[in-house]
Amino acid sequence: MFAVPENTVLSAARVAPQQPTKIVRDVLADRASWAHLLRYDPVERWTALVQSTPTYEVWLMSWLPGQGAELHDHGGAEGAFTVVQGVLTELVGRPGHAGEALHVLHAGQSRVFGPNYVHQMRNAGEDPAVSLHVFGPTRQRMTPYRLDPVEGPVTA
Repeated sequence: MFAVPENTVLSAARVAPQQPTKIVRDVLADRASWAHLLRYDPVERWTALVQSTPTYEVWLMSWLPGQGAELHDHGGAEGAFTVVQGVLTELVGRPGHAGEALHVLHAGQSRVFGPNYVHQMRNAGEDPAVSLHVFGPTRQRMTPYRLDPVEGPVTA
């Protein structure tokens, strides 16, 4: 048996047709719906809205080497993301826990996040990375955090 961190569990409101990993896989399979949107910004991580429905949004993101998103949550949104190309490093923090988990995600790998998920993403590799993200119901304002060596993530 293995432990599933509470911040990776979707709320009971999610039903099978709305499962974020299924949505991201379906969008990923329809490359024509998003490939023409892809851009790279030499200054900061780039994002574009691919799809918006009343229950979720799908976002495309590109990450040049060294680019990232600081430690944040998704303002109560939940969902999933998949690395389409390249490698992304994710630092996951859990409020009330001193430690954090580091995940190295390669093309084809996905992560699911619940409404209280706090993480930091970065392209620490040498090649550009691309990812698709599903947020439900919408991509909310991100709350920034900082890591406290004793308490774990705390709002900045």
